[in-house]
Order: sequence, then structure tokens, then C-alpha cells
Amino acid sequence: MTIDYASLLAREFPEIEHTFTTRDTILYALGLGLGADPVDENQVRFTFEEADGFAALPSMAVVLASPGFWLREPDTGVTWQQVLHGEQRLAIHAPVPTEGTLLGKTRIDGIVDKGEGKGALIYVTRDILDKASGVHVATSVSTTFARADGGFGGPAGPTLPVHVLPDREPDIVDETPTLPQAALIYRLSGDTNPLHASPAVAAEAGFHMPILHGLCSYGIAGWSVLRNCCGGDPAGLRQFDLRFASPVFPGETLRTEIWMDGEEVSFRTTAVEREKIVLNNGFARIRPN
Repeated sequence: MTIDYASLLAREFPEIEHTFTTRDTILYALGLGLGADPVDENQVRFTFEEADGFAALPSMAVVLASPGFWLREPDTGVTWQQVLHGEQRLAIHAPVPTEGTLLGKTRIDGIVDKGEGKGALIYVTRDILDKASGVHVATSVSTTFARADGGFGGPAGPTLPVHVLPDREPDIVDETPTLPQAALIYRLSGDTNPLHASPAVAAEAGFHMPILHGLCSYGIAGWSVLRNCCGGDPAGLRQFDLRFASPVFPGETLRTEIWMDGEEVSFRTTAVEREKIVLNNGFARIRPN
């Protein structure tokens, strides 16, 4: 089965109602590796519900009120075993609650056919709103790279622009180790794609082991920016965008280089053991500490 451009673009998603608790908020933070230093108050703030100023990490919005791994449904025409997260953008309009019920409203904004053997890009937007108050909490815009599904006769553009990094040495360099079991913990926050848990599915996709979720490495980079540029204050992060350049393997150390330009922050992340850039063209908008 191949992608039917008109049908996929018009795909309707049910409104998702997602009720979550402080346990889910803590589990998300633990999945990113917070708590590695149990006496760091900046980490305790996100991992202990009785901590002073207990809060949700702003990047957690990307896992809330999601339609799930819908690309696995056969009527999409997508070869789900070959999909990768290509880009992620997040605009944070209000503090992410530590518990409650959120509504997710999802739509496909565009599909780009890169050509036979070159794959396809699928742009998906999700508005996340608080059910009780109606407050617009965040807007998530993700790009899925369907590696095996190009050549279906769709348009060749337009593609979303990427942020250009400054041509100078970074102002901050931050390293974060990941756990070998990081993907198995992070998947409990809602992304159940077997690519991150099953050695057989990973091998079928061409990897020697299950890879780390792109949104896990995204959250780790978000934590690097938050603690280094915003003093760990979750209200300090307003926007967080990046391009996924290469898969991350659980257990690798992630080095994030950060460039500060007032309220605008640029960044990229490298897997230290392979000296491989894994997150690139990063852009954040912050409220300086």
C-alpha cells in the first residue's frame, strides 16, 4: 500500500482527552534522566511532588493529548517500520500543569514527496488546551520522515525552514549521560513504537539495537537549555524547535552546545562516543533568568 496524498492530507483525528497525574509528570522527568543527582534541588523540583515549586518540564507538552502512533494504522499507506521523527517545534503559551485533563486537536498541515527512494515528510500540528479553563497550553508541530514512502505523486514542497546556527564558538557546553534503559523508561510516557523496545523491529529498520525516542533526546536538550539559560525555571522556556539529525542509542552521552543571544538561544547536540551530531538547527526562545 502507498500513500494516497489527498486521503492522508484530509485525515481526521478524534479530539484526544488526556487525564494525567503527578505520577506521569514525574515519570516523564525520570525518563529524561532527571534525578541522577538526588540532592540537586533543580532536579528534585521536577521529580518529587512535595518539593517547593513542584512543576512539569515544559517539554512534557509534546507527549500530552497525543493521538498516539497513528502511522501504524494500515490505511495511512505509510511503512511504519521505516518512519523517523524528522523535526519538532513547540510553542509554549501557558505553564504545563502537573496534573489535570488536556485536550489535543490534531491535523495534518502538509505532505512533501521527496521522490522515489527519498521518502516523504508529513507535517502534523497539535493544539493542546486545558479542558477545565480552555487555556491554550501549547502548540506542537512535528515532522515525520517516512523513509520508505516517497514517489507517490505528491508535491515536492514547500518544506519548513530550519534555523541557522551562529558561526562562532558556543557560549555553553553541557553534557548529559543517558541510561542504557532510557528508551524503556521513556516509552512509558506514551510513545509505544516498538522501534524503541524490540531488538527485532530495530534490526528490521536497520539498527543494531532499539534507538532512543527522538522526543527523549529533545527533552534532554530542553533540560540543558532550561537549566543553563533559565536557571531551571520552567516559565523561562517559550519555544523549543530542532531538527533530528541522527538516531541516539540508549547509554550514549549527549553534549549540547548552546549559543546565547538575549531571548534567542541556538543549540545542537552531539553523541559524544561517536562524535555524531544527533540534534541540529536548534532554536529556543526564553525569558532570561
